[in-house]
Formats: sequence, C-alpha cells, structure tokens
Amino acid sequence: MSGASTTRTAPGGTGAGPAGSRTGQRLSGLAVALGLVLFLGGFVWGAVVYRPYTVPTTSMTPTIGAGDRVLAQRVGSEDVRRGDVVVFEDETWANVPVLKRVVAVGGDTVSCCRDGKLQVNGKEIDEPYLPEGTAAEFRAFPEVTVPKGRLFLLGDERSGSVDSTAHLADAASGTVSRGAVRARVDAVVWPMDGMLKAPTGFEELGPLSSPGPLRTIVAMVIAGAVLVLGGAAYGPLARRAGASRDRANAGSAGAR
Repeated sequence: MSGASTTRTAPGGTGAGPAGSRTGQRLSGLAVALGLVLFLGGFVWGAVVYRPYTVPTTSMTPTIGAGDRVLAQRVGSEDVRRGDVVVFEDETWANVPVLKRVVAVGGDTVSCCRDGKLQVNGKEIDEPYLPEGTAAEFRAFPEVTVPKGRLFLLGDERSGSVDSTAHLADAASGTVSRGAVRARVDAVVWPMDGMLKAPTGFEELGPLSSPGPLRTIVAMVIAGAVLVLGGAAYGPLARRAGASRDRANAGSAGAR
C-alpha cells in the first residue's frame, strides 16, 4: 500500500464545505446587503413622503370611516386638484387637522343641487364615492365663486359633514386657502382598504392628481424583506445540505 492520500478536492479548489461554496456565501451576503438597503430605504422614503393620520369622525364615510388610519402624501399647495381628499388646518375650522374632499378650486363656481348632482362650472359631477343610495342634495347650497388661491371642500357624508357649506357666512364664503393644505390622502392603511379610487367625475374639468409612490415603497419593503430572509437562510440550508452529502458519502464508503 502506498501512503498517498485518496482525498480529492473540488475542481477549481474552492470547495463546497458545510456552509456552502464561497460564491454562494458571497451572493447570500450581497442579497442581505441589498435587501437591507431596499427595506430600510423604503421605510425612510415613506417617512419623508407620507404622514399618518387617524380620522376621528364619520364625515368622509364610506371613503374613510371614523377611526380609520390613513397615509397622506406631503404636497405643495399648487399640487392640490379637484377631487383630492386633503388634510388641512384653518383657524376658522378649529385650527386642527381636518379631512375633506376638494370639489372646486380658485376661479370655479360651485353649487348644489340640480337632479341631485353637484355642479362645478355648470357641469354635473358624478360622485360614486357618496354613500350608496344618497344624493348630493342632502346639503344644498347656492352658487359660490371660489376666490383665487382658495378651495371649496365637502365631506363625502353630506348630511352630517361640517364642511365649506357650514362656513358660507364667513368672509371667504366657506373656502380655505391652498396654503392651509398639509397633505393629500393616498390610502387607507387600517383597515387595509388600500389606495383611494380616482375621482373620475372631475376629469372633464381638468387633470386629476396622480397617486403617490406608496405602491413602489411597499414593493421595496417587501422585496428587501425577501432578500434579507433568503440571504440569511442560505447558510443554514447549505450546512444542512452539506451534512446530508457527508452522510451519503459515508454510507457509500462503508458499503465498499
């Protein structure tokens, strides 16, 4: 018998030890690092772009119910458009955050109601977000011309909402300054009703606001979590696979 060893190395000399190949280890580490960037980056991006609010009243039902939690995108006053659900603060409205829907902007005329419909600039507005079986005329009001730089806002639950119609006797005829808007509601996150539907009834009057980056942020967070978990699982899985190979090799050697 010769003293030469019968042990063989894997081609290339890298080996496939109990913790997996070096290439696999590098890829798993890269996956974890990339996953952390996506996961944490998504949360940071969301914190910069969005503000959370809890809605205390039923004035926006059924779109947003009392106790619902929403995410509202920080926007400039120039980005507010008809149909947006916005969060604003105005000293004549108790100077606390209030959620209402913008139905008219500066220069518009708005009134209610003809055939149970809200009219803006003489056009009847289809409002599918109103409670089923109700009409806009639950809160009828005479025509108002919205001053430049201001907004006219209504709640979706017209019969009980304290909105612009409750402030018609004010100097600004119930309107609110664009500068009072703090954010635009993008989604209801608790309960998880998701993104608000586009207010398509206002399309004939001008472009609608585009959804914020919430879907992209959620995708980043989910992808990051998957990469982190997958990369972290590589080591244990590789060790288990290596142990299985060792047992199989040992059994083969014992059978010779």
